[in-house]
Amino acid sequence: MKKLAIVAAILCSFASLWPVHGEQHQPPDPAMEVNVPMRALTSGPQSHWFAYYDKHQFDPTDRYALGMQVSFEDRAPEPDDAIMLGMVDLQNNDTWIPFAESTAWCWQQGCMLQWLPGSDTEVIYNAREDDRYIAVIQDVFTGEKRTLPRPVYTVAADGKSAVGLNFARVGETRPGYGYNGVPDPGADELHPDNDGIYSLDLVTGASQLIVTLDQIAAYRPDDTMDKGKHWFNHLLFNPDGSRFIFLHRWHRESGRGWYTRGFTMQPNGENLFCFNDHGMVSHFIWRDPRNILAWSREPDSGNKFHRYEDMTDNVAVVGDDILTQDGHCTYSPCGKWILTDTYPDRDRMQTLLLYRPEDDKVVTLGRFYQAPTDDIQLRCDLHPRWSRDGNYVCIDSKWSGQRQMYLLEVTEIMGEE
Repeated sequence: MKKLAIVAAILCSFASLWPVHGEQHQPPDPAMEVNVPMRALTSGPQSHWFAYYDKHQFDPTDRYALGMQVSFEDRAPEPDDAIMLGMVDLQNNDTWIPFAESTAWCWQQGCMLQWLPGSDTEVIYNAREDDRYIAVIQDVFTGEKRTLPRPVYTVAADGKSAVGLNFARVGETRPGYGYNGVPDPGADELHPDNDGIYSLDLVTGASQLIVTLDQIAAYRPDDTMDKGKHWFNHLLFNPDGSRFIFLHRWHRESGRGWYTRGFTMQPNGENLFCFNDHGMVSHFIWRDPRNILAWSREPDSGNKFHRYEDMTDNVAVVGDDILTQDGHCTYSPCGKWILTDTYPDRDRMQTLLLYRPEDDKVVTLGRFYQAPTDDIQLRCDLHPRWSRDGNYVCIDSKWSGQRQMYLLEVTEIMGEE
């Protein structure tokens, strides 16, 4: 494959956008290097991004790529700050098509905007209505919409059910991942018995609390659990909708950092299973309905990517000496490749790469500069997402000094035997 070296000659026009954090953090030249064809899907003066890596950004035809638009990047969102929701028409000069707004969002995960599974025309996203958070299902072409009484975190593959949590609590315990605008009624409680994960019927709007923070804190407790505030985060259905992952987190006594356990369960609240209780589970993805890939800590292997077989003790290291950093990981639609990224290195460069477990092949797709920030929730992770056919990868990046979306073509790599 021919190496495409893109040197950003336009960097000088963005010079005023770079935060000043000392000489050692000046952007390198070039501030972005890619090894596959790439194009910008969005541009200023507004900022654009999609946010999280584990949701469908592309419609089933791969013509439209969802995104969000905002006029600032230098602070946390306030309750009345609205983002514009839209999509890029990849077959019509990457035209930006706005279709909605939301005041229920955060920098890391947006408003959970995604294509509704099973639909060619509908999306689902979270919004705020008066003093509550809701979910909206909308046809992006006709504008027709209907609302659901609670927000969603992850949606099942049939598009008919979801699970969710208290975004106000996440906003307070992990800034950048929850919402600001509706107070948490249990803010003063460490693990309330009336707050937790709920199931939501996307057809009828009916919801049911399926596991509470009090219940999970009482599950195999240790001496760290009664000294910090507990919350749930990072819910994700498996591919057939039969089970979902969630993380149980609680603050350390010092108030700095947290402990994490990884669980799976059925969406009706049955068959709870803890797949990791060693204090650290980070990013994860389902490989298939039974197997999970997660950056986690295991006593025998340390911090690695591990494959967990759900409901069993079967654990194995993945990419032992190759995938040595935490990242936002997904499997290619064909199942042969793992796509992941890294956090900025000493030069403030984020690496985007593909790894093939079958033969340990690694392909570096690119490296992208990110200036440091005084508020970690304002960072812009690459959060790579696949197109449905597996020929393209979309990322969010601030290499130019402004948050925008970029499309990388990986057709040649996917075609390799």
